Amino acid sequence: MKIKALAACGNGMGSSQMIKMKINKVFKRLGIDAEIGHMSVGEAKGVANNYDMIFVSETFTSQFRPGKDTKVIGLKNLLSEKEIEEKIRTALDMPKEA
Repeated sequence: MKIKALAACGNGMGSSQMIKMKINKVFKRLGIDAEIGHMSVGEAKGVANNYDMIFVSETFTSQFRPGKDTKVIGLKNLLSEKEIEEKIRTALDMPKEA
């Protein structure tokens, strides 16, 4: 199974690129095949339903109205690999790390 994920940031493309790199690192560590894009929150709202997961600051989660197959994952610390991993595990019903 390949997951389509999106890193969206209100601050622009540079920030979302950094978030994308962190998300990619976590997916690889978990052994999950993922295709990850990045864009601004404004752009992401229009294409949200094309993705399985959207990673965004908790501040922006309420701006998304995704379909039932899209999970919007709000992050407190956008660059925390620990938080990203916890949220991915929860979203995919994976066991918590021992």
